[in-house]
Amino acid sequence: MQTVIELLARLVSFKSVSRHSNLDLIDFVADYLDGFGIHARRVYSDDGERANLYATIGPTERGGICLSGHSDVVPVEGQPWTSDPFVLLERDGRLYARGTSDMKGFIACVLAAVPHFVERVTDVPIHIAISYDEEIGCVGVRGLLDELAKDAAKPTGCIIGEPTGMRVASAHKGKSAYRCCVRGLAGHSAQPSLGVNAIEYAADLVALLRRSGRALQSSGNKDARYDPPFSTVQTGKISGGVAVNVVPDHCEFDFEIRQLPGGDGARLVSELTTFATQTLLPEMKRVSNDATIDLQCLVEYPGLSDDASSNALKTLCAGLLGDTDFATLSFGTEAGLFQSIGIPSVVCGPGSILRAHKADEYVTVDELAECLAFLKRLI
Repeated sequence: MQTVIELLARLVSFKSVSRHSNLDLIDFVADYLDGFGIHARRVYSDDGERANLYATIGPTERGGICLSGHSDVVPVEGQPWTSDPFVLLERDGRLYARGTSDMKGFIACVLAAVPHFVERVTDVPIHIAISYDEEIGCVGVRGLLDELAKDAAKPTGCIIGEPTGMRVASAHKGKSAYRCCVRGLAGHSAQPSLGVNAIEYAADLVALLRRSGRALQSSGNKDARYDPPFSTVQTGKISGGVAVNVVPDHCEFDFEIRQLPGGDGARLVSELTTFATQTLLPEMKRVSNDATIDLQCLVEYPGLSDDASSNALKTLCAGLLGDTDFATLSFGTEAGLFQSIGIPSVVCGPGSILRAHKADEYVTVDELAECLAFLKRLI
């Protein structure tokens, strides 16, 4: 456990905020693994500023269990931290710093278990995967999975160590995020009919999204395992206009859909597009033929489906933890992407998502100890 805490202290000291370089952290992990004779391969971002790491302990010609986590964390600016968020603080059995729960605590446990893996792994390998930019839409891991899909022996199962309180989670919703840009025609507010008010047309679209969200809640697909048990849509950001006496010629807003399996998101986007092109745009173009409504997908990743392919992995993990009460998650992970290339996946790791992304994030020593014991039993 002392090794876990020391490793966690090093990991949280790297300010690996999404979109920033994580190469110092990846170099540290690669050097650590190299000390045990383990080669780590890197898969870089297009600009070379960030990298995924992938390493195998044991035979490389066959599959095995992959232990996967992301290296990036969310920003700390504007949050009322009571200690330095990038310096590990231990107090009353809690370890405080950005990323302790989400999810460098899991990575620290995996690295601390490496000597045990090296000693005990013989026929079936353990793979270690660390990705970048997960927090902004599971961006980095896609390049790594493209590489793994080509491997002769990709993992036969993956455990994503997101914080679940060490419960095995077998499913979570998928997510899509979009930006809608409305371009109208500027004019003097004294004669608004001579302009095309982009804010008002954007508001019509936002109102449609709100109605659609209510419809999903009342009559859409339901799955009682989730909280909430239906697909959701919400507008999270909007901007436009320059002054109250100017008809605004530009407005844009961002919205997201967190969807159950079943296509709710695709139907909603289709409804929005139809309303924009068949109802709003003809009105706008009667005043200005240059008026447009454009929809851009910002983020999209699949949910994790609880299907038969993951039964063996679920049974293995549940047996090691002594808990067959499988959870579903309200937040997204990289697990659905692993599943999409034929790697059965579950989510299980120390900490709590309720402590993540906020000031004074922490993981408990007991949670890390439970995770470390789980990893040792896994062999």
